[in-house]
Amino acid sequence: MKRLHSIKGILILSTALSLGGMSAASANSELQGMMDDANQWVIQTGDYTNQRYSELSDINKDNVGDLQVAWTFSTGVLRGHEGSPLVIGDVMYVHTPFPNVVYALDLNNDGKVIWKYEPKQDADVIPVMCCDTVNRGVAYGDGKIFLHQADTTLVALDAKTGEVAWSVKNGDPAIGETNTATVMPVKDKVIVGISGGEFGVRGSVTAYNMSDGSLAWRGYSMGPDSDTLMDPEKTTHLGKPVGKDSGTATWEGDQWKIGGGTTWGWYSYDPDLNLVYYGTGNPSTWNPSQRPGDNRWSMTIFARDVDTGMAKWVYQMTPHDEWDFDGINEMILTDQEIDGQMRKLLTHFDRNGLAYTMDRESGELLVAEKYDPAVNWTTGVDMDPNSETYGRPAVVAEYSTEQNGEDTNSTGICPAALGTKDQQPAAYSPKTETFYVPTNHVCMDYEPFRVAYKAGQPYVGATLSMYPAPDSHGGMGNFVAWDNVKGEIKWTVPEQFSVWSGALATAGDIVFYGTLEGYLKAIDANTGDELYKFKTPSGIIGNVMTYTHGGKQYVAILSGVGGWAGIGLAAGLTNPNDGLGAVGGYAALSDYTSLGGSLTVFALPN
Repeated sequence: MKRLHSIKGILILSTALSLGGMSAASANSELQGMMDDANQWVIQTGDYTNQRYSELSDINKDNVGDLQVAWTFSTGVLRGHEGSPLVIGDVMYVHTPFPNVVYALDLNNDGKVIWKYEPKQDADVIPVMCCDTVNRGVAYGDGKIFLHQADTTLVALDAKTGEVAWSVKNGDPAIGETNTATVMPVKDKVIVGISGGEFGVRGSVTAYNMSDGSLAWRGYSMGPDSDTLMDPEKTTHLGKPVGKDSGTATWEGDQWKIGGGTTWGWYSYDPDLNLVYYGTGNPSTWNPSQRPGDNRWSMTIFARDVDTGMAKWVYQMTPHDEWDFDGINEMILTDQEIDGQMRKLLTHFDRNGLAYTMDRESGELLVAEKYDPAVNWTTGVDMDPNSETYGRPAVVAEYSTEQNGEDTNSTGICPAALGTKDQQPAAYSPKTETFYVPTNHVCMDYEPFRVAYKAGQPYVGATLSMYPAPDSHGGMGNFVAWDNVKGEIKWTVPEQFSVWSGALATAGDIVFYGTLEGYLKAIDANTGDELYKFKTPSGIIGNVMTYTHGGKQYVAILSGVGGWAGIGLAAGLTNPNDGLGAVGGYAALSDYTSLGGSLTVFALPN
């Protein structure tokens, strides 16, 4: 949670950009202090808990209806704009999709451009990016702005000047490795992931030393224990040791070498436990009959020691995935009472349509429930610790895409491959003890086919079509209020299209989110009643953030339609099966919005 410390905040604001020469340990203390100051927004998730909650309350449910546009800024790029700006002191940092331009704007001088960084990347990386050329933003630490480019170059920029302090290559686009995610600076390291599961990439998480970009450790999603950084006796899965080489034992032959499990989502961190949390994506290929077994550790929540990378515990949510239900969505950390006991919890809204509540210290599974009633591929998760299938979802045969080891064309599967929620992050308010979840209300038909692996070429093996869930309001999305202890929906707000924007909850008892048509909306955190909406220049797939400047609270959002849901518009695609099935599903979106790339900042009138 972000806490407002005004005196401490002023000191931090005035000195933050002059600390580039400090030690990494003190830089981490500086970063934690900056996160604790609600006046600014220094990493994409707001803080390490991923709660996306701000204690700012000047804008509240009583006056949010008076919001006005304060100023705007054009990014100059017309593709999907995910992530959000950062605000550090009097400077705002704005990023773009490919070519991943970064702007530093002077908030004291009408947003004047202080510096602009424009990397020179090979455009050949564009067709290797699965679902638009998005980037989820930059992060701050140790006087530097960290950018993980599409071509997997991790760059540390001097926050004051934009000069490159160091850079390192994290992957190889020639074999399908790219990046769409932000990074997480923590302690003396920068944590990064990799994209490319649709190209047979083997997923990994890598820690680089913040001071010079040297490699600290790398943990793969699958492979022998030396690659996955697992101790067969100490690393646990649902309380039991994983056993020797668990990352190869459920793969046929050497398939794990092209196994997917990429790590393009969000990261959270518990400083008390010194653990970083994240999820892994789909196994490669999408054709399940070509990769028998549970395919560990794809579709898995990882808890790793930040200093060494060693995995403390793992939990595989969708063993032997048959639907592309990537497990990369954010892990939200809270301390709450459950069954009469205060617990350190982790809550995760998975693509597979199940919301998980876990003990983040032990990896114990506490709750696993559907957060969209339309979910039909499973009847639920076995919650009996004494059962042989403990923790596994029970698959409904009708919606399986593999029968007896053979490809099966299946129809009416809910959710579609883009999940009940994709990467668009949820928010949590400690005031209401409620999670606010942007969701997709979408189903699919799935036709797997045999595919051969060739480095750098698509390794998908399935044709999809998507459409709104049946027996619904006819829309393709909902904004859901969720109780993570009871595992139930409190209330829901239906939307015409999927809600592809990250949410923001504030102490003003309001929750913000954006829509694919381009609306910024504010709703009552207790009831879901709409309090305000404004249509920005393009569809919103970015994340809402808030900050103060000159003693005044602002709310900011990037708009620019794209991402997987908007790939048809972003890339000019018209074949309904293109975009891995999304083009046909979201064809009507072009009736409501068009391409753009802009920042819109809101404030109350003076």
